[in-house]
Amino acid sequence: MEEELAMLRQFIGQLVDLFNLYGSPLPPFDSLQLLHFHNQQQNNNNNNNRWCVLNLDDGSADDYCSLVMAAGKSRRFKMLEPGKPPASKKPRKERNRGKSVGTTSSNEVMQQEIWKEFPEDLFEAVIARLPIATFFRFRSVCQKWNSLLDSRSFSQHCSQVPQANPWFYTITHENVNSGAMYDPSLKKWHHPTISYLPTKMIVLPVASAGGLVCFLDIGHRNFYVCNPLTQSFKELPPRSVKVWSRVAVGMTLNGSAASGGYKILWVCCDGEYEVYDSLKNSWTRPGSMPSFIKLPLSLNFRSQAVSLGGTLYFMRSDPEGIVSYDMVTGVWKQFVMPAPLHLSDPTLAECGGRIMLVGLLTKNAATCVCIWELQKMTLLWKEVDRMPNIWCLDFYGKHVRMTCLGNTGLLMLSLRSRQMNRLVSYNVASREWLKVPGCLVPRGKKRQWIACGTAFNPCLTATT
Repeated sequence: MEEELAMLRQFIGQLVDLFNLYGSPLPPFDSLQLLHFHNQQQNNNNNNNRWCVLNLDDGSADDYCSLVMAAGKSRRFKMLEPGKPPASKKPRKERNRGKSVGTTSSNEVMQQEIWKEFPEDLFEAVIARLPIATFFRFRSVCQKWNSLLDSRSFSQHCSQVPQANPWFYTITHENVNSGAMYDPSLKKWHHPTISYLPTKMIVLPVASAGGLVCFLDIGHRNFYVCNPLTQSFKELPPRSVKVWSRVAVGMTLNGSAASGGYKILWVCCDGEYEVYDSLKNSWTRPGSMPSFIKLPLSLNFRSQAVSLGGTLYFMRSDPEGIVSYDMVTGVWKQFVMPAPLHLSDPTLAECGGRIMLVGLLTKNAATCVCIWELQKMTLLWKEVDRMPNIWCLDFYGKHVRMTCLGNTGLLMLSLRSRQMNRLVSYNVASREWLKVPGCLVPRGKKRQWIACGTAFNPCLTATT
């Protein structure tokens, strides 16, 4: 019995080698299984091959030997003769030659018949629902596809598509004159080239709204607005007030889309501020800072402004709290609220109309990223979540700094020290923490360090 079983195992091994040699597909099988073909007579007297799977563990060797012998008599199942090499394998080109000749022409005819009569409005509806990342490829197909960006009907189709997750436009330490965009849906980095941005000075993203990103040069003199996806670009006119100190910037839409216009506010610590209106293409100084707001503002420039219902919120440190400006009514307000103890690198965020606070909580040698929500009745911060403890162990004993890139719904946090540079994302609604893949130099393996950035909602039809 053992000899017969050993011979049967050897026979199965020869079968596997034979099938691998000729490229025949093998179905998955557990333990030792016997594969053989059996004939099935059809009405047209044609023979078809079919797999039969047998398990050696479920029966005796005599039963399987009889099946092997029967298969050998059927002339569909042959064993290799000792000392005789197997038949030579045909090259793949020869095996596929007959197949490719018969299918090429039919495919070409099928494509012509389908696409020649494809409705134009249905075509635009399909393109509008493709993933945003495919835009980089389909725009270069032909002039007609590229011209869709200027089509009013295409804009209407895009407006009907649910808004995608925000993307992140970042600047790296290694290349401050070019940006890197991160798509959290595909977890992929893109490296666009905005040819219109000045190359002789450092330009940083400071705000965004409706798919547009606002840039400010490092000298705080010139503003630029751009759609990073379509390269739509505009340099704003010079400001009427000459301020050379650092400024905080916020951006809002006049309506629900960039087509209705947008406004940009800059404010500095001494209380000077101006508002830009894209419909008028000019800067105006609506008034002066109210006397009840303490000057200097001591603005937290590491925290970007939060936009809620046309109102911009800026974080300040003395006194601790928030100052807000209504872009419609032109009214300033001040909210004094103490920051949580042992807090560093605080940043404002927003989700579903709620104002959030993100920061590092450091006590002794332990550091952790925490999330707080502002209680509107008490004007106090309430902790609602924190980074998983197993992640925070990597920060133990290290001097960690945090930069929050984007502050609407989905956050990207850049955590760095001398020995570490980590990117994580946090979904405020679902409270989900995810690690972000490193940003690599295009066609290289060097990992880039993220310096700053902002989130923006990718929109193909947003124009400056």
